[in-house]
Amino acid sequence: MSAAQGLRPYAVGDVFVAATVLDNPADDHAGRGRILQFDANLQPKGELFLDATTHLVGGLKFDARGVLWAFDSHAFVVLNIHADGRVERRTEFGARSWSHVNFAPDGSLLLAEHVVGESIKPEIQARMKTHIPFMPGTQRFGDGHVFRFAADGKLLREYATQTHGGMGGFLGVTMSTLSPDGNTLVYCSETGPRLMRYDLVADRQLPDLQSFTPPYPPGPPPMFFGMEYAPDGTLYVLRGSSIHVVDAGGQSVRQIALEGGGWATIDLGDGARYAFISSFFSGEVAKIDLQSGAKLGSIQTGAPKSVAGLVEYRGEGR
Repeated sequence: MSAAQGLRPYAVGDVFVAATVLDNPADDHAGRGRILQFDANLQPKGELFLDATTHLVGGLKFDARGVLWAFDSHAFVVLNIHADGRVERRTEFGARSWSHVNFAPDGSLLLAEHVVGESIKPEIQARMKTHIPFMPGTQRFGDGHVFRFAADGKLLREYATQTHGGMGGFLGVTMSTLSPDGNTLVYCSETGPRLMRYDLVADRQLPDLQSFTPPYPPGPPPMFFGMEYAPDGTLYVLRGSSIHVVDAGGQSVRQIALEGGGWATIDLGDGARYAFISSFFSGEVAKIDLQSGAKLGSIQTGAPKSVAGLVEYRGEGR
């Protein structure tokens, strides 16, 4: 693997953005993997190109050691990017469409499958400009399940998480967040109308935290995207054009309106005083004050339909 020469030494407050260079006219998800680094003032600091990926890179997250995780679910690639410059491919998790990870309190890893099933809704397939591969040796994209691994990659458990499929019918557990006690996973099939929950202790599906069924009210259909628990247990959920604060009973107790749409990924900062969010449509990364709703800053990546992951470095591993 190539060294991470394009990234500068990490400083608290640095922001990392997965912004793949989409350079294949025949496939609008294909291109050279790239991670952009910005300083705490949101000024460009570093740029890392990845050799092992072929399609959109996403799922950026730092573990407790300060290792940056990144994923390409199309190519079945999981990467660990170390602060010393090493880029390590983690093959021990197997060839599934992993797209993100949650770190459990006991040190284990929860990896989620991005896709599910073996078919795509025809009306969506007709306008798609990418190919979803089957898992090697199978005739299906994936199972849409969550798997628990030990830190060394040993499989501990498979959770049979329900999925919705999203607009295309093939999306699995595309975004998720772990409750502060580590017992419950909240997740969605992005673009779908269900905010789902799974009890990891009892190994059972829970009733949806929120869900919508047709007929929908006028306007864009209800959709769920990225979500994250704050340290105090407050749940923040992206709904495309707004952030919802959702209580334990599934009620949206507050909404923060956003400029435009397509806001899909979220990373809470400074005890949830603010959040970084990214728009898949425009490629913009915005820093939002979670009390006032004000935009505190912005990064114009110039990479529309490319940004699929972001994370702020908070000093992990120091």
